[in-house]
Amino acid sequence: MGGPVLVIELAQAVPRVAIERLREFLLRTSTQFEEKRVGEYDLSIAAESLGISETGDVDGCRPVLVSLMGPGIGDEAAFEAEHADEVDRERLIGFAPTHAVDVIAFCNRPVDHLVTALLTAAVMDVVGGVAQAELREDQVSIVAGLPGIVATATDPWPAAYGSAEFLRTWARQPGFRLLK
Repeated sequence: MGGPVLVIELAQAVPRVAIERLREFLLRTSTQFEEKRVGEYDLSIAAESLGISETGDVDGCRPVLVSLMGPGIGDEAAFEAEHADEVDRERLIGFAPTHAVDVIAFCNRPVDHLVTALLTAAVMDVVGGVAQAELREDQVSIVAGLPGIVATATDPWPAAYGSAEFLRTWARQPGFRLLK
């Protein structure tokens, strides 16, 4: 079963030195690490390494894919397809994304939502960018006033754009859950 997904929108290509720092961070945080290509990592993330102590009745090591994409790295066609039918992001976040990082959980337990949000925030600490999170209708008002929110949108679907601080704050909200 697939789990939640967050996207980090980037205004430019990630420098090689930042990709290496990201790789080193993911290697330290993971209990299993496979580099599929430069910028794409198949991981088992230790929830505890992200400060998550409550994992419910599941293993604290959660399967996640982190994938950098855009011109010159990763699947350019997937990047173009993901960005083809979306709103004018330059108006919302101040730039038109040229690259992105997808953080994709492979499971859908509550701990996977926390891991996805906190891992995405940690990745943003390394590569920068603005996180895009699709929302349920009832979440729009919850996230609107959180620190680090850059923008919200309702067309073509509800979404929030924010900083790493936004993701960390949102993840602490009661009943936190990403849209799958």
